[in-house]
Amino acid sequence: MTRKLFGTDGVRGRANTYPMTAEIALRLGAAAGRFFRRDGASEHRVVIGKDTRLSGYMLENALTAGLTSTGMNVLLLGPVPTPAVGFLTRSMRADLGVMISASHNPHHDNGIKLFGPDGFKLSDDAEAEIEAIVAGEIQLAQAGKIGRAKRIEDGRGRYQEFVKTTFPAGVRLDGLKVVIDCANGAAYKAAPEVLWELGATVVPVGVSPNGTNINDRCGSTYTQTAAEAVVAHGADVGICLDGDADRVMILDETGRVADGDQIMALMASRWADAGKLTGGALVATVMSNLGLERFLVQRGLRLERTAVGDRYVVERMRAGGFNLGGEQSGHIVMTDYATTGDGLIAGLQFLAEMARTGKRASQLTQQFDTVPQMLKNVRFADGKKPLEQDSVKAVIEANAARIRGKGRILIRKSGTEPLIRVMAECEDPAMLAQVVDEIVGAVEAAV
Repeated sequence: MTRKLFGTDGVRGRANTYPMTAEIALRLGAAAGRFFRRDGASEHRVVIGKDTRLSGYMLENALTAGLTSTGMNVLLLGPVPTPAVGFLTRSMRADLGVMISASHNPHHDNGIKLFGPDGFKLSDDAEAEIEAIVAGEIQLAQAGKIGRAKRIEDGRGRYQEFVKTTFPAGVRLDGLKVVIDCANGAAYKAAPEVLWELGATVVPVGVSPNGTNINDRCGSTYTQTAAEAVVAHGADVGICLDGDADRVMILDETGRVADGDQIMALMASRWADAGKLTGGALVATVMSNLGLERFLVQRGLRLERTAVGDRYVVERMRAGGFNLGGEQSGHIVMTDYATTGDGLIAGLQFLAEMARTGKRASQLTQQFDTVPQMLKNVRFADGKKPLEQDSVKAVIEANAARIRGKGRILIRKSGTEPLIRVMAECEDPAMLAQVVDEIVGAVEAAV
C-alpha cells in the first residue's frame, strides 16, 4: 500500500499547514485509535508525549479528541524525549504511543510519530493502513464508550530512572564536568537531572524553552554554542541532543565534534571486544562514511547499510538480530536498551567508556580517519520533481562515471523536508567539490 501522509519519520510539516493542522491531527488520532483497538479488550490505552514547540499544544489536544472519539484512553506525558514514549508505551502496556515532534527541525515545523504496543515505530504497511482509514469513514465509539484523558505526572521520572539502569552499576561520574545541550527541547529537564544524579558536574545549555527557540542556535545540528561552553567552562566533554533527544553529537574537551559514525565505531569496537555485539555487525545507513566501513572491516566486523531513516535501521536490526545501529546524524540505536535512537543513553555509554578507560574525550571520539565527504541541500517547491528531469539525470550519470572507483555519490529527496540532498565521498577533495557542485547546479537550475 502506498503512503502519502507519512514520510520517513511519521507525519511532518509546517504547523497549521497541511498536514500539520488540527483537523488532520484529529482524523489521524481517530484512525490510529481505530487501527489499534484490540477486540475484546476491556480498556484501550495510548500515551502521548511532545517536545517544547508552541504548536504541540494544538496537536496534542486534536490528537486527544480523535483518539478518545474511538474509545482510547489517553495518558498525557507532557514534554519528554521520543525514546521515553517508546519506553513508556511498553512499560504502561499501552496499545499505541504518540510523539509530537519535528525532531531537529525549526519550531515552525512539527510532526507526529506513532509507536506500536511493542514500543517500536510502525512499519510502512501499518502506516499505509492508517492512511487508508484517515481517507475513509472512521467508525467512532458509542457514546458510553468514549475514552478519557488524564495527565501522567511521573512519566519523565520513570524514564529517567530507566535511563540510569543502562549505566554501569557502581560507576559514578564524580570529577567529570559535562556540558549538556538540550536544544531547548524535550530533554531540557531529564538530561541534566540524570547526569547530576550520576555525579557529574553539569553545565546546562539550551534548557530554557519558550515554544519557539527549539533547535535555535543550539543542539546537535548547531554544536557551536555547546563547543564554546566546553572551552569556557573547561569541561571534559560535551553532549549535544536534538529537539526530541533521539540523536546526539559528542564534543571533546577542545570542542571538536564527533558525529554518529565515530560514536558507533567506538561502541561497535568496545562491544565486540566484550562479546556483546550480536551478529558481528553494525547497522547504519547509506550516509555513513566509507571510513567507518573500513574501520569495521579491519576488526573483522561488517557494516550493514540501509535506506536513510532510523526506522529502517531498526527494521534491519530486528530482522537480522543485531543490537547496535544508527545514523551519521546521531541516531544511536541500542536495542538492548531502547526501541529507537536515544541520545541520552548513547551519551551515557560514551561517559561510561571515559570512566572505564580513564581516557580524555579526544582520545575516544576520533576512532577512524574519514573519507572526505560533502553534503549540500537544494530546497525546492512542492510539486517539483527535479530528480526526474533528463538534464539532472544526465549530470548525475556523468559525474557517477567520473568518480567511479574513487568514491561514491548519493542523491536523494529528504523524507522530512522539501530538500534534495546531494552527498558524495572521494579521496580527492578537489574532484569531490567539483562533482557535488555540478550536480547541485543542475538541480538548482531544474527547480
